[in-house]
Amino acid sequence: MLNIVLFGPPGAGKGTQSELLIKKYQLTHISTGDLFRKNMSENTELGLKARSYIDAGNLVPDEVVIGMVESKIKESGDVKGFILDGFPRTVAQAKALDVVMTKIGHPISAMLSLEVADDELRARLTERAKTSGRADDQDPEKINNRIRVYYSETQPVISFYEAQGKHKAIKGLGDIQGIHGLICSEIDQL
Repeated sequence: MLNIVLFGPPGAGKGTQSELLIKKYQLTHISTGDLFRKNMSENTELGLKARSYIDAGNLVPDEVVIGMVESKIKESGDVKGFILDGFPRTVAQAKALDVVMTKIGHPISAMLSLEVADDELRARLTERAKTSGRADDQDPEKINNRIRVYYSETQPVISFYEAQGKHKAIKGLGDIQGIHGLICSEIDQL
């Protein structure tokens, strides 16, 4: 089973590359944003908990996020593997994900991190704002804050996977297909 954590700062191209990897390797996509929306719209127990934190302007606690991810993995049945997009975001989440994946007997195969310079991230997010309508892509201060949060809270997850020998850095500059080729080259060596 191929289980990939696709990692990188906002605007690195995780969503775009996830779509391509899902098609090529027939992986099941796990996005915490999608899980939040699904669980909240279905009023599941985890969705109600998540909504209570979000409505109060707080981050959803790790145990709720992990619960949603674990439920998605369990309900997926017989699949070729998973691509985790935007998760884990903290070392605590990475450790909890390892526990979940060990339970099912299929650990994370690799963490592929897209590396893109901050100026390029800002340019991509600003450009994406023109087509996406996402409020967090339209305000330069929000963009800068998202990049700062990535470096302070999320980037340390790389060290967690480096310690396991599972981290692969991918240069995230160039055309979409070229970057996809670099990612596939790493995956095909697993």
